[in-house]
Amino acid sequence: MKMTHPLLILFFSFVACFSQISSAQNNPWPNKVIKFVVPFAPGSFTDTAARVIGAEITKHTGQTVIIDNKGGAGSTLGTDAVAKASPDGYTFLLTDNSFAVSTALYDKLPYQPLKDIAPVSLVADAPAVLVGRLNIPQKNLKDIVQYARTNNNAYTFGSGGIGSSAHLAMEAFLSQNNIKMTHIPFKGIASAIVDVVADRVDLAIGSVGSTAPFIKDGKLLGIAVSGNQRHPLFPQVPTFAQAGFPNYKMMYWFGVMAPSGTPNDIIEKMHQEIIRAIQTPQVIEVFKNAGVNPTSTSPAEFTKLIKDESSMWAEIIKKSDIKANLN
Repeated sequence: MKMTHPLLILFFSFVACFSQISSAQNNPWPNKVIKFVVPFAPGSFTDTAARVIGAEITKHTGQTVIIDNKGGAGSTLGTDAVAKASPDGYTFLLTDNSFAVSTALYDKLPYQPLKDIAPVSLVADAPAVLVGRLNIPQKNLKDIVQYARTNNNAYTFGSGGIGSSAHLAMEAFLSQNNIKMTHIPFKGIASAIVDVVADRVDLAIGSVGSTAPFIKDGKLLGIAVSGNQRHPLFPQVPTFAQAGFPNYKMMYWFGVMAPSGTPNDIIEKMHQEIIRAIQTPQVIEVFKNAGVNPTSTSPAEFTKLIKDESSMWAEIIKKSDIKANLN
């Protein structure tokens, strides 16, 4: 049996090491599987957005994008997983407004939001829609507000739970107009909408996706929609500004983030992949059917949005005396 000379072993080891370095230099990011963590269960729009955008990134880069749904604890479970992931450019978070809400809502989080997480870009935004039961006596927003001012807590409104986006979206409007309504929390906005349809709850604020089918079928009264223009799925519903309340600007947003420390060049490359993906016909069609608008921002713009929203929610939470915990 022949023995390999130690110098030959050293030589081949050097060649193998050099080959790996050369390969990495010749195969810049991405050169392996990318993971999008979605801090919600499958079926949410956040999940849908991750899958359709991931598919486009896979097409363009040739690297598989997998979706890891880590729902629970008000979206903080999945967010924490990304905060603690390796900042190597292969783990990202696709989340929504709950990121900014959680920052303001919970006294203690297992991560520091803008210290452990780096915003990359928005991927979409969508208006909030105020809906009412068909038999509500007041049919427009001015009359509803006027009635609420003289009948404290007479109206009920449903939400997806204490501290949910639907809860805080309504509290923001109530706070702006110094009125009070009785909050009925549910285990998800879909359940709240069902009770408004059933005439058991007066009002709710939801996304286009959760409200549009019922408005179109004549099962819900569309009262107002946020944003600068009426929504094409229900053009008969006025904007909040057209209804006489121009200060209400609540919008749902969806965006991609990364573990803090992810190299800036990789963050910028992912930003460019997002811009490319949301301009494809496939993504545009999926987003259109869900009633959301494809959009992108720079990391700096996204960071400012989160800071501004966190401050806004903190003020609303304090004024409305909302208490929540992660248990």
